[in-house]
Amino acid sequence: MSRKKVSRRRFVGDVAAAGLTFTIVPRHVLGGKGYTAPSDIPNVAAIGVGGKGRSDIDGIRDAGGVISAICDVDWDYAHDAFIHYPKATRWRDYREMLDKAGKSIDAVTIATPDHSHAAATILALRNKKAVYCQKPLAHSLGEVRAVMAEAKKVPGVATQMGNQGHAGEGTRQIREWVEAGAIGPVREVHYWTNRPIWPQGIDRPVQAYNPPPSLDWNLWIGPAPDRPYAPAYAPFSWRGWWDFGCGALGDMACHGMDAAFWALDLGYPRRIEAEATTSHTETAPKASRITYWFPAKGNRGEIKVVWRDGGIWPPKPDILGPDDPWPPEDIGGQMWVGDSGALLAGMYGEDPKLLDAAKDAAIRANPPAKKYPRSPGVYAEWIQAITGKGPAPMSSFDGHAGHLTEMVLLGNLAIRSGRVVELDPATGAVKNLNLPPEMITSPYRAGWTL
Repeated sequence: MSRKKVSRRRFVGDVAAAGLTFTIVPRHVLGGKGYTAPSDIPNVAAIGVGGKGRSDIDGIRDAGGVISAICDVDWDYAHDAFIHYPKATRWRDYREMLDKAGKSIDAVTIATPDHSHAAATILALRNKKAVYCQKPLAHSLGEVRAVMAEAKKVPGVATQMGNQGHAGEGTRQIREWVEAGAIGPVREVHYWTNRPIWPQGIDRPVQAYNPPPSLDWNLWIGPAPDRPYAPAYAPFSWRGWWDFGCGALGDMACHGMDAAFWALDLGYPRRIEAEATTSHTETAPKASRITYWFPAKGNRGEIKVVWRDGGIWPPKPDILGPDDPWPPEDIGGQMWVGDSGALLAGMYGEDPKLLDAAKDAAIRANPPAKKYPRSPGVYAEWIQAITGKGPAPMSSFDGHAGHLTEMVLLGNLAIRSGRVVELDPATGAVKNLNLPPEMITSPYRAGWTL
């Protein structure tokens, strides 16, 4: 007799179709202590495994996923992942991977440059795969909205954006402290970052280069307008180029602005003003300051949110002494200013503290109740949702992640237009400018679509 392997899913489907019933024996009876049922181990395909993508797959593995496929356009850049995950199949083109190996894949991680996020995400969602995508969720506002719409079509498919601070303890502490009145009604929130740590405010290179043999440049370009390879783009410096990245704001604001967006229910702003160093059509500026105004909502008043990058820091608060370091964080941070105090935290919401030492000691001695559920971790949230062991992830595409990314990318409209942007805070629609279509939705070259 020949033996033919039958997948668990097909077996269950055939049994159901035959009108048969059976009892699932608890896993601990079948497999003993520590046994994990195959249905609890999702097979995950990783698209982009250099840089942040490399740590993502380790996090997914540690949370209980199996890295079964690795896709990267540069196999030298992916070499370390290949070595550490030798059983994973190897691919260059994620479209081919999903077409040929899709039946063996339950979920997908995406850690490509920003310009490829939406196309890869939407294709995975159309194949009913759970998706973990790095921030920002997409490269343009039009793409964000397309991803949100696609996610709504597949309810129950777990999605999570890689803004890991949203899963952190600090973000929950900030909200609980603010709601307990630790600094009074919030009026302003300030953010700063050491980004960019790559070149910005430059023009397109004119030298001729050959791409490295390990890199498929055509696939790296993906949906973006075609251009010759240059080391100024890949593998690291793509974030500063408007065709590929979203600048310092797109890199870090989905981390930094997350806590305020969530805790204060910011929604869409009514007005955005951007100040920047000399603008270039190809890249984001060397430094910028972006001010958002969010209208009063519910029980809170109007909120001003200020973003600073490129080495611009907010003024040192008067309550700090001459020997207190400023700014307190190298990578960046945030400061919440209320009517009766101020709060500092790291860029990811970590380690919040009140600037008034006596008030800080008091709130630590008698902290407010933990009102908001704690997270098992940004990767574990996603894996548990896939396996049915937990609720939907807290930064899902059609919820928190999509709306947060929209708010962030609206700031880039102000930078790129060089104008004050007035918006309808109910819809996010720009009211005072006729912006070029490419500023709203990234243009796609032939062969690539959403």
